[in-house]
Amino acid sequence: MSEGPTVDHSAAASALGYQYQINWALVELLKRGVTRPDQAITLELHDDVAWDQTGHPVERIQVKHHLNRQSGLGDASTDVWRTLKVWMYTANPTDSSAVLLTLITTATAATGSAAALLRDTSDRSPADALRLLETAASGSTNQETAAARAQFLGLTPADRGSFVSRIYVSDSNPVISDLDSEIRHLLWLAMPTEARQAQTYLDLIWRWWASVSLDLLTGKRIAVDVEEARQQVASIRDMFQADNLPTIVELGDVDEESTVDLHLDRPFVHQMRWVKVKVDNLRTAIVDYHRAVTQATNWLDRDLIGIDELERFERNLVEEWRRSYGDMVEDLADDATDDVKAQAGMTTADNVCSRNWVQTLSRKVRVKNRFRRCHVSATLS
Repeated sequence: MSEGPTVDHSAAASALGYQYQINWALVELLKRGVTRPDQAITLELHDDVAWDQTGHPVERIQVKHHLNRQSGLGDASTDVWRTLKVWMYTANPTDSSAVLLTLITTATAATGSAAALLRDTSDRSPADALRLLETAASGSTNQETAAARAQFLGLTPADRGSFVSRIYVSDSNPVISDLDSEIRHLLWLAMPTEARQAQTYLDLIWRWWASVSLDLLTGKRIAVDVEEARQQVASIRDMFQADNLPTIVELGDVDEESTVDLHLDRPFVHQMRWVKVKVDNLRTAIVDYHRAVTQATNWLDRDLIGIDELERFERNLVEEWRRSYGDMVEDLADDATDDVKAQAGMTTADNVCSRNWVQTLSRKVRVKNRFRRCHVSATLS
C-alpha cells in the first residue's frame, strides 16, 4: 500500500509562528496602548514586533509560539539563546540606556530559571538571572546555541549585567487558537451583547487588522499608532448601534468581471440600458447590486436584522420608486421621444439616489450612502 503525502510539521509550526506574531501585535496594541497613547506598533521593522515613538523603537519584542503550552523555558533553552543572539546583534547590548527587550512566549518559564526571574513581577531579579545565564552559557553543550553563548560570554561582565537588566519575559501566553478569546476579553466593553453580533464585531476587528498588518509587512506603511486603533475600534462598534448596520461585504471582496457576467440578464440591467446608462456606471450598479444582496444575506444570517424589517424597508423603497415614477410620467409630454423618455428615466434615478430618504425609511435598516443605488437596483429586479 502506498503511503499518503508527508506533512512537514516544521513548516506548519513556522507558519503558525509567523501568524501568531502578526496576531499578537494586535493583542499588544489593545492591551498596552492605553498607557502608550503617543506610540505605535511595528511588524518586522525593529524586531518581530516593536513599540515605536517618532520612528525610533522604545521596546523590541521577540515572539515565540509553541502549541504545547507546557513547553519548558529553562536556562539552556534554544528559545532563550536564539532570542539573546538576535538582541546582541540588533539591540546594542553594551548600551545601558537603550530600549527595553521583551520576550513574549506561549511556553512556561521553569521554576527558578533565569526566564522566571525576568518576569515583570515583584520578585524580578536580573542579577540572579544573569548568574544563571552565565552558568548555562559556560556549561551547556548544545551546539545549536553555541554561537549565542560564546557571544554572550564575550561581553564584559558589566555589559552582560546591563544587557540582562533590560530584558523582560512574558510567558504562558495564550496559543494562537486562543487569541480570539483574548481580543474578546480586551474589547468586552465595546462588544455587542448579542452573541452572533459579538462574533461579527470580532470578525470585523480581525479583518481590519489583517489589512493593516499586510500593509506593515509589505512596507506600504511603517506603523499603526494607538490613536488609529482606538478610532477603528470605536468606528466598528458604532456599526452596531440601533440605527446602523456593519459593512460586511467590502468592494475588494467582489470580483467585478465574474459578478458582471453573472447579472447581465437581470431586469434592472435591461432597464438601465433603456435609459442609456453608460457602461462604466452600469458595471458599478451591477457590483453594487451584488454587494447589496450579499450584504443583506449576511445581516440576516448573523441576526443583525430581522426579515420583517428588511421586507418593510423594501416595501417603502418600492413605494418611493412608484411615486417618483408617477411624477416623471406626469411631466412627460404624450408625444415624448424615446430619447426624452430615457433622459427622464436617468434624471429620476439620479434624483432618487441623491435624497436622504433611504436613511430615514427605517430606524433600524439604515442603508449607507454607498448602498443607495444598489438597493434601488435590487428593487427593480
